[in-house]
Amino acid sequence: MTDSPPEHLAINPQSPFHDADALARGVGVRFNGIERDNVEEYSVGEGWIRVQVGKARDRRGNPMTMKISGKVEPYFLDGAAKAE
Repeated sequence: MTDSPPEHLAINPQSPFHDADALARGVGVRFNGIERDNVEEYSVGEGWIRVQVGKARDRRGNPMTMKISGKVEPYFLDGAAKAE
Protein backbone atom coordinates (compact mmCIF):
# COMPACT_ATOMS: atom_id res chain seq x y z
CA MET A 1 0.00 0.00 0.00
CA THR A 2 1.30 3.45 -0.86
CA ASP A 3 1.56 6.43 1.46
CA SER A 4 -0.81 8.55 -0.62
CA PRO A 5 -4.50 7.88 -1.34
CA PRO A 6 -5.78 7.26 -4.87
CA GLU A 7 -6.09 10.16 -7.33
CA HIS A 8 -9.81 9.41 -7.78
CA LEU A 9 -11.90 7.60 -5.16
CA ALA A 10 -15.61 6.86 -4.67
CA ILE A 11 -17.43 5.27 -1.73
CA ASN A 12 -20.11 3.71 -3.96
CA PRO A 13 -19.17 0.02 -4.52
CA GLN A 14 -20.70 0.11 -8.03
CA SER A 15 -18.32 2.87 -9.16
CA PRO A 16 -15.19 1.95 -11.15
CA PHE A 17 -13.25 4.26 -8.80
CA HIS A 18 -14.20 2.34 -5.64
CA ASP A 19 -11.17 1.03 -3.72
CA ALA A 20 -12.19 -1.05 -0.70
CA ASP A 21 -8.62 -1.34 0.64
CA ALA A 22 -8.10 2.44 0.69
CA LEU A 23 -11.51 3.02 2.27
CA ALA A 24 -10.82 0.39 4.94
CA ARG A 25 -7.60 2.22 5.78
CA GLY A 26 -9.55 5.48 6.09
CA VAL A 27 -9.29 8.48 3.78
CA GLY A 28 -9.82 12.08 4.86
CA VAL A 29 -10.38 14.94 2.46
CA ARG A 30 -9.36 18.57 2.88
CA PHE A 31 -11.26 20.73 0.37
CA ASN A 32 -10.14 24.35 -0.09
CA GLY A 33 -8.37 24.10 3.28
CA ILE A 34 -11.44 22.81 5.19
CA GLU A 35 -11.81 19.24 6.49
CA ARG A 36 -14.85 17.58 4.85
CA ASP A 37 -16.47 14.41 6.18
CA ASN A 38 -19.40 14.20 3.74
CA VAL A 39 -17.49 13.50 0.50
CA GLU A 40 -19.02 10.76 -1.69
CA GLU A 41 -16.34 10.94 -4.42
CA TYR A 42 -13.32 13.08 -5.29
CA SER A 43 -10.85 13.69 -8.10
CA VAL A 44 -7.57 15.42 -7.33
CA GLY A 45 -6.48 15.87 -10.96
CA GLU A 46 -9.78 17.42 -12.04
CA GLY A 47 -10.16 19.38 -8.78
CA TRP A 48 -13.66 18.46 -7.59
CA ILE A 49 -15.58 16.63 -4.88
CA ARG A 50 -19.08 15.18 -4.96
CA VAL A 51 -21.18 15.66 -1.81
CA GLN A 52 -24.65 14.49 -0.84
CA VAL A 53 -27.45 17.07 -1.07
CA GLY A 54 -29.73 16.71 1.95
CA LYS A 55 -31.73 13.49 2.21
CA ALA A 56 -33.00 13.55 -1.38
CA ARG A 57 -32.79 10.33 -3.41
CA ASP A 58 -32.89 9.65 -7.14
CA ARG A 59 -35.30 7.14 -8.69
CA ARG A 60 -32.88 4.27 -8.06
CA GLY A 61 -32.58 5.10 -4.35
CA ASN A 62 -29.08 6.60 -4.57
CA PRO A 63 -28.38 9.88 -2.75
CA MET A 64 -28.59 13.04 -4.86
CA THR A 65 -25.14 14.61 -5.13
CA MET A 66 -23.60 17.89 -6.20
CA LYS A 67 -20.15 18.41 -7.72
CA ILE A 68 -18.07 21.26 -6.24
CA SER A 69 -14.82 22.50 -7.79
CA GLY A 70 -11.76 23.53 -5.80
CA LYS A 71 -8.47 22.29 -4.33
CA VAL A 72 -8.69 18.65 -3.15
CA GLU A 73 -6.14 17.21 -0.68
CA PRO A 74 -6.80 13.58 0.33
CA TYR A 75 -4.84 11.83 3.09
CA PHE A 76 -4.93 8.55 4.99
CA LEU A 77 -6.40 8.68 8.50
CA ASP A 78 -4.30 5.85 9.94
CA GLY A 79 -1.08 7.84 9.54
CA ALA A 80 -0.29 11.27 10.86
CA ALA A 81 -2.26 13.80 8.81
CA LYS A 82 -0.22 16.60 7.34
CA ALA A 83 -0.41 19.59 9.64
CA GLU A 84 -0.29 22.91 7.90
